[in-house]
Amino acid sequence: MERFNTYVEDNAERFIEELAEFCRQPSISTQNVGLEEMAELVRARLERLGAEVRLIPVADGPPVVFAETSASGSAEDIRLSSVEALTAEASVEPLGQGERTLLIYNHYDVQPPDPLEEWESPPFEPTIREGKLYARGAADNKGNLMVRIQAIEAYRAAFGELPLRIKFVVEGEEEVGSPHLAQFAQENRDLLAANGCLWESGGKDEAERFVIYLGLKGIAYLELRAKGAKSDLHSSYATIVPNPAWRLVWALSTLKDEDDRITIDGFMDHVVEPSAAEMNILEAIPFEEEKIKENFGIPEFIRGLSGVEALKKHLYEPTCTICGFRSGYIEEGSKTVLPSTATAKLDFRLVPNLTPELVEQLLRQHLDRRGFQDIEIAFGVGERSARAPLDTPIAQAAVAAAEAVYGQQPVIYPTMAGSGPMYPLSEALTIPAVLAGIGYPGANVHAPNENIRLADYFEGIRYIGELIRRFGAAE
Repeated sequence: MERFNTYVEDNAERFIEELAEFCRQPSISTQNVGLEEMAELVRARLERLGAEVRLIPVADGPPVVFAETSASGSAEDIRLSSVEALTAEASVEPLGQGERTLLIYNHYDVQPPDPLEEWESPPFEPTIREGKLYARGAADNKGNLMVRIQAIEAYRAAFGELPLRIKFVVEGEEEVGSPHLAQFAQENRDLLAANGCLWESGGKDEAERFVIYLGLKGIAYLELRAKGAKSDLHSSYATIVPNPAWRLVWALSTLKDEDDRITIDGFMDHVVEPSAAEMNILEAIPFEEEKIKENFGIPEFIRGLSGVEALKKHLYEPTCTICGFRSGYIEEGSKTVLPSTATAKLDFRLVPNLTPELVEQLLRQHLDRRGFQDIEIAFGVGERSARAPLDTPIAQAAVAAAEAVYGQQPVIYPTMAGSGPMYPLSEALTIPAVLAGIGYPGANVHAPNENIRLADYFEGIRYIGELIRRFGAAE
């Protein structure tokens, strides 16, 4: 890969500027700001690879940018540097004709930059300080997207033809729950066919170890709503008028016991114990629990769990979390009021076999059996979990590439504890997926002063080049 690395080094300044160009363009999906413009920027950059690119519309949302590098054609727009003599014939080669196809998923939308006063430099004016590039979207997810594009450019410049076909799916709704991705995937099953998928995120842990994830948990986000009188009342009426806040508290108390075990009827029956092979993966994870407790300011984990048992609960069990509760007067000072409404926001992190639809059904039945038919359930967003075995070719290539680039065995997680829209593009299409990226614990994703370390960025380009080489070497 010497020619590859030389090309990256010779084009480093341009590569950073290309990322900065992406980050200058606001693309905030929650506010519908700049999405069409960002989609056009992504389209133009992929076309400079010589890829065939389409903006595929989705109902009531920004387009999906779809690109594939499998077609023959020129790559005249690739700006060659000092290795031009080595790669002159690249401009007449097909972009990829290997036996395997790699599907790459990213998104071009970002979180709102608020609170603006906490940014040390403007969120959409990329700034380099102390070896880091600061901007909204630098880590989530424009940096990972550009790393992959530039790695393909460098591979073609160094070697001419890709050893596999590559398809890009870059959506503009990830930060609002990807409401149209599942329909898009089902309507374009044949177009998206691939042997493996590289997901959008990942990076290094607190000890600077490279981490590879083999999946994501699902999620069901909803609200429980209780109603009382038609308006708030003087609290003296609490003797005879029902209080919806108490009503909701009583309903919530039936969902979990004091040992943090989910008690929704039939819920845990759908949770499968991890296999011996899956437990072996857990046992190989360096779980620095004392540091985690110190960082979080807590004396112990739930139930006093530690070691592999704590990690097993964290990664292989579902959750039921009260994310917020609102009722009556909650501002400074006192106000003796009997509230007319109460609302609780809940999320469930889901493991295989627990779907968002099943969770809503089980919750409704559970509440009804206990006389809480009056508690309304308002469903928000839902995503299914997705997980790939470690022995899949894409996972094995990801591990081998990490060993080659980072010089050590990566830490392998069977799943993230968090969630994302992986299922429609992976398990639903029988495409195993892995997560590997350029993040690190100080990236401030979704927060002010979001950033990436430039050293990680260029390592990430090398990693993607090595992953392309190894996954393309089909046996």
